[in-house]
Amino acid sequence: MFPRQNRLPALSPASEVGAAALGKLPQWDLSDLYPGMDSPEIKADLERARTECAAFEEAYKGRLEGLLDGADAGGEMAKALKRYEGVEELLGRLYSYAGLVYSGDTTDPVRAKFYGDVQEKLTEASTHLLFFTLEMNRLDDAKMEAALADPAFGYYRPWIDDVRADKPYQLEDRIEQLFHEKGVTSRGSWNRLFDETIAGLRFEVDGKSLPLEPTLNYLAETDQKKRKAGADALAKVFSENLRLFTLITNTLAKDKDISDRWRGFQDIADSRHLANRVEREVVDALVSSVHEAYPRLSHRYYKLKAKWFGKEKLEYWDRNAPLPKVETKAIAWTEARDTVLGAYSDFSPRMADIARDFFDKSWIDAGVRPGKATGAFAHPTVPSVHPYVLLNYMGKPRDVMTLAHELGHGVHQVLAGPNGALMAPTPLTLAETASVFGEMLTFRKLLDAAPDKAARKAMLSSKVEDMINTVVRQIAFYTFERRIHTERKSGELTAERICEIWMDVQATSLGEGIHLGPGYENYWVYIGHFIHSPFYVYAYAFGDCLVNSLYAVYENAAEGFAERYLAMLAAGGTKHHSELLKPFGLDARDPAFWQTGLNLIDRMIGELEAMEG
Repeated sequence: MFPRQNRLPALSPASEVGAAALGKLPQWDLSDLYPGMDSPEIKADLERARTECAAFEEAYKGRLEGLLDGADAGGEMAKALKRYEGVEELLGRLYSYAGLVYSGDTTDPVRAKFYGDVQEKLTEASTHLLFFTLEMNRLDDAKMEAALADPAFGYYRPWIDDVRADKPYQLEDRIEQLFHEKGVTSRGSWNRLFDETIAGLRFEVDGKSLPLEPTLNYLAETDQKKRKAGADALAKVFSENLRLFTLITNTLAKDKDISDRWRGFQDIADSRHLANRVEREVVDALVSSVHEAYPRLSHRYYKLKAKWFGKEKLEYWDRNAPLPKVETKAIAWTEARDTVLGAYSDFSPRMADIARDFFDKSWIDAGVRPGKATGAFAHPTVPSVHPYVLLNYMGKPRDVMTLAHELGHGVHQVLAGPNGALMAPTPLTLAETASVFGEMLTFRKLLDAAPDKAARKAMLSSKVEDMINTVVRQIAFYTFERRIHTERKSGELTAERICEIWMDVQATSLGEGIHLGPGYENYWVYIGHFIHSPFYVYAYAFGDCLVNSLYAVYENAAEGFAERYLAMLAAGGTKHHSELLKPFGLDARDPAFWQTGLNLIDRMIGELEAMEG
């Protein structure tokens, strides 16, 4: 929906509870960006964006080679980059505000129009900036290297290296301009159609008409009849809208195929790997390791869970069900806040201080409202302001973990901000590290405080399920996407074929402990990552396995770890994953690396099995 979005997979969730039990839920204050949609500041900055983008093009288009040949090449190039960064900051501020306003109610026509209008104006303005990176990539390598010896220009080396990595896939300037301008009416419009359609869906459950998020949360109800009612309502509405979602999926897959073919990407996921600054072989090693681990992780766990429920197999709507005979209560917002901040503080007081600002300064929107974007995300906005967090908080333990997850992103974004608008953004694979680490800290604190064996079992099983959802499920999603995009090259896929692929992939990943009955074949339709960010999903598994390895280092050598960890986050996008992990003695290119993370899940399942004895 907007740049650098970080969403939790919409998997889990929480039962419907009364507002009184949760307490007052915060709603963000976006005035640090702009006072309002119709404010003079918005109008002035949109006009400034238009004029500054045009002025930048007038000043530098066709002249970079001349700057590089001048006596003060490094200084002049640095001056150009600083000006470019300033314009990007302005555009990012406007786009962030419009996206956040829109996410608050995607069904409001006023907000939708505002978001669409801002998108169009910024796309038109930023067209004047396209030449800069394209022209930079045509400059002589030796001359660029000499200019980078200047400290002012050399500061931007990480960003320049990333830009130049795109060089093999760069098209002629006019084609790049066409792709850029048509983005609003092509991919952007289909994304918006998906968002507004999803937000507008209503599901009839227990005599109530509910939006998606509360309906999904029925799947984690203690009452099996309610879980089935929620699942049936989801299946019914998804089926009724299957034709539209099939068209959206086919269109966007073809759109990506066209772009990839023109740019010369060899593999359907290579553009994502390039954006993530991760090698294809590293991702392939992760995927194959998780595929091989299915039997000892998800297959094994769901058979164990079915046994707890006294069944041979669980129905698909029971997959995230709370354990039987385990008391559950709504967790008030203040308790969730104190739990997460306490866990963060135990690890690093500085980390907790940064996270506390999100609560004290109204940077969080937590309540569930009709039309509000589903799931959760942390949006970094721009370095000169601060991030914002969106949740759909409903008072379950997993909602507390979601809060810990998104605040991990938020802390990361705050720490990386001083790198500036060009180098603060972090590749998705590393961005998910901070969020999952925040979850792990919170989980460990809660587990240590478990009052008895039953509570420990419930917490361990919940964490195992979260890890399976983050690792196994997300790699299954990635596998599903690969099959869809591969088959789309040969022609449109029918709704029936997409559903067949979905069921095949899910059956393989979940195992015989789950019965995937009628209705589940349509559940692929609501996964927003497939629409907004193709192949995004493996970043969750990457981050989870990486965090498990990091946490093992922390447990074995806690002294000085927090400082090294925060330094890693503060690096933002200035370092490759291999350089960032080196201080911890970790290397994601080592095939054995992924086993460390998977073995932790294996051991937790083993502990749960031992409790049966």
